[in-house]
Amino acid sequence: MGIFAKKQGKARKTRYERKSKETQIEIPGLNIDGTGKTRISTSIGFLDHMLTLFAYHGYFDLDLRATGDTHVDKHHLNEDIGIALGEAFKKALGDCKGITRIASADVPMDMVSANVLVDLSNRAAFKFKLRSFGKAGIPDTEGYSLDLAEDLLRSFAKKLSMNLHIEIAGEGDMHHYLEAVFKALGIALDKATSIDPRRTEEVPSSKGIL
Repeated sequence: MGIFAKKQGKARKTRYERKSKETQIEIPGLNIDGTGKTRISTSIGFLDHMLTLFAYHGYFDLDLRATGDTHVDKHHLNEDIGIALGEAFKKALGDCKGITRIASADVPMDMVSANVLVDLSNRAAFKFKLRSFGKAGIPDTEGYSLDLAEDLLRSFAKKLSMNLHIEIAGEGDMHHYLEAVFKALGIALDKATSIDPRRTEEVPSSKGIL
């Protein structure tokens, strides 16, 4: 693990619940300093798979259950899951003292690659770029789409108050594109939330505040 490590001492864990007339989302447990154990049921099978990959490769323990008006469409539930995850991670991170803050990851998936950059800067910014192809030519997979993934990730970035830049390249189907993205996001966020022992009691900003 080099000089970087997960938090020692006070656990970075939380519980979270979000309910509206359209969706009900419960996170009975999120542990940033976990081992990648998951229990995920979002009512959207493909999204369950992507979030499992994200948590596994990020070493986040994540228990998440979600239901909503998917008989109308998946948009409301999908976006609210992104909101809930962002708010839960932000709550679990607390004051962010000692975190590495900025990190990136590149992940190949057969003929596809994803590059993900994160900055836990307390400023929300989101970029989602598909290089060398357009969304119109990429069919949905298992009832999920690139547009839904983009909405969820944008909501996650906004509520976590992070810069999240994603770039995808290559030739493949949507499953490959998103699998590479969610794996890379887990790896990058794991690095960004890890503790740098050279700055354990400081907020990672030259301003002294995020």
